[in-house]
Amino acid sequence: MSGATLPQLLLRHAERTPERSAMREKDRGIWQPCSWRRYWQEVREFALGLAARGFARGDKLSVIGENRPRLYVAQLAAMSLGGIAVPVYQDAIASELAYVLDHAETSVIVAEDQEQVDKILSLRERLPHLRLLAFDDPRGLRNYDDPLLSPFEAVAAAGREFGSAHPGYVEAAVAAGDADDLCLFSYTSGTTSRPKGVMLTHANLLRPAEAFAAVEGLRASEEHVAYLPMAWVGNSLISIALHLWLGFTINFPEKPETLRRDLRELGPTIALAPPRLWENALTDILVRAADASPLKRCTFDFFRGVAERAEARRAEGGGASIGTRLLLALGEFLVYAPLRDQLGLARARLVYTGGAPLGADTFRFFRAIGVNLKQVYGATELSGLCAIQPDGEVDPDTVGRMIPGAELKIDDDGEVLVRSGGVFQGYYKQPEVSAEALTDDGFLRTGDAGFLDRRGNLVIVDRARDVGKLADGTVLAPQYLENKLKFSPYIGEAVVFGDGRPFVAAIVAIDAATVGNWAERHNLAYTSFQDLCARPEVRELIRDEIAKCNAGLKEAIRIRRFLVLNKEFDADDDEITRTRKIRRRFVAEKYAAIIDAFYSGAEDVDVSAQITYEDGRKAVLRSTIAIGDLAAPAEPPREAAYA
Repeated sequence: MSGATLPQLLLRHAERTPERSAMREKDRGIWQPCSWRRYWQEVREFALGLAARGFARGDKLSVIGENRPRLYVAQLAAMSLGGIAVPVYQDAIASELAYVLDHAETSVIVAEDQEQVDKILSLRERLPHLRLLAFDDPRGLRNYDDPLLSPFEAVAAAGREFGSAHPGYVEAAVAAGDADDLCLFSYTSGTTSRPKGVMLTHANLLRPAEAFAAVEGLRASEEHVAYLPMAWVGNSLISIALHLWLGFTINFPEKPETLRRDLRELGPTIALAPPRLWENALTDILVRAADASPLKRCTFDFFRGVAERAEARRAEGGGASIGTRLLLALGEFLVYAPLRDQLGLARARLVYTGGAPLGADTFRFFRAIGVNLKQVYGATELSGLCAIQPDGEVDPDTVGRMIPGAELKIDDDGEVLVRSGGVFQGYYKQPEVSAEALTDDGFLRTGDAGFLDRRGNLVIVDRARDVGKLADGTVLAPQYLENKLKFSPYIGEAVVFGDGRPFVAAIVAIDAATVGNWAERHNLAYTSFQDLCARPEVRELIRDEIAKCNAGLKEAIRIRRFLVLNKEFDADDDEITRTRKIRRRFVAEKYAAIIDAFYSGAEDVDVSAQITYEDGRKAVLRSTIAIGDLAAPAEPPREAAYA
């Protein structure tokens, strides 16, 4: 299969294993299978329908919505004709969507439902290249008569008619495809600027998929659930490239709200989730444990401690005593197995986290309860993957070793450089920026600061531009501290400051559900999220959580001052990306008054924060917020921080 394109792999599966399940979709509570033969047939018919509308090689097709089989069919149909798929984030606000769709020169959009159709129609004057807006779910769209609109079935029906007059049209187009043809534009998360269109070929996606499968021993019998944003390159790598490379089955949950239940029903064998989902899962577990009866709570706390101590010994190369093994066996029956089942990971062999660093404490927790969680490392410009942790060397502080075919260098400034078959073809319409991203010998400048540990595993410290120093010269990696803070179930997000300053300070956004639950249990009345954040009791709660974090840090990098923000960090407000990465420079500029107050010794600060609604309307949230202080803990740190 070396040198194949994605549609060529699809056609090959349809010919060799036509009746095997390629996909399953849950509809009205029943899992509906789709064979490889049917998958190819639907791709072929929709491709013919696109051809009948004038879609040609090099044209772009975007999909928007939750994961649905037809949105994958549409992407592969475009690729079959030599076109390029441009998935976009379904929760993006109007201005973000308009920029990406116009920049990519999208001519066809396939939307999931009425909500997404309305969003696109509101932007039509800003999308001069758009010729067709197809939709999957017709509910609510019966009375729409816009000539731009067409049901998915109508495009496929036109394709069948076109195919009768042009036999072998799609098959010939697929056969003419080359592995080096562009097939996907994956737009970056835009942590420092507008999103950039990363141009990827079939080979770019398939080479890391092939290496991934070989290193991890993945096979055609795997089960995977597609629920991550289609615009994230990690989803394209697994749910399209790896899926077509191996021929395993991908499953589509009924809706986002039923994901946990659907995972339990299916029992996937492989899974990928970004750090935020693991953090949310841990928060949910800790809240439920706190709300349980005293007996259940004590049982959970005891066996959690046993598991975490055993995991720490395993990480250090030590074994467990007979007594510990007996306790682990009992804990497996009482705590660990039920927890994995609740997470939908009862059958999971290989579970991954990627897209951003996961806090070491959160990582160790899931490893301790028997989830084979491993870090992967990559970038959109690397087609999503270049490194993975080998079995036996799983460590929360590393991202593992390079996959076969990938080369690594650390330059004199500590920046990680990678060269592999997954390296992108450049940024669309940005040749100068593309040239800056690559060295003369083809290595990608990742922008991450890192080093190799004694075993040859890559350690990512932080984004190179974010690593700084306190006024006394102490190295400060903000992401390290932020991940430790987010181990607390009460802290949803945190942004740490201190570069060039005398001490470390943090802006904290609480986890609304968890803190709200805590407030109810403590009979603390509040009228709104803003009111909850302003309560002195909540500030004391967060102070205690930060103090616990400080106890594990060396004194120089302990957090001295903090503020509980009166809103959540929101992608609509440009504070975080759609993949939940902090836009650090933007946050520093937006909340400059808070940072000045931290270091001027002020006890409170007037904050004016602009918020954006889904329809693009903006409002300003104004309030005076108290600043919290922490005394340096008397006890020595329990763990070594970075040097």
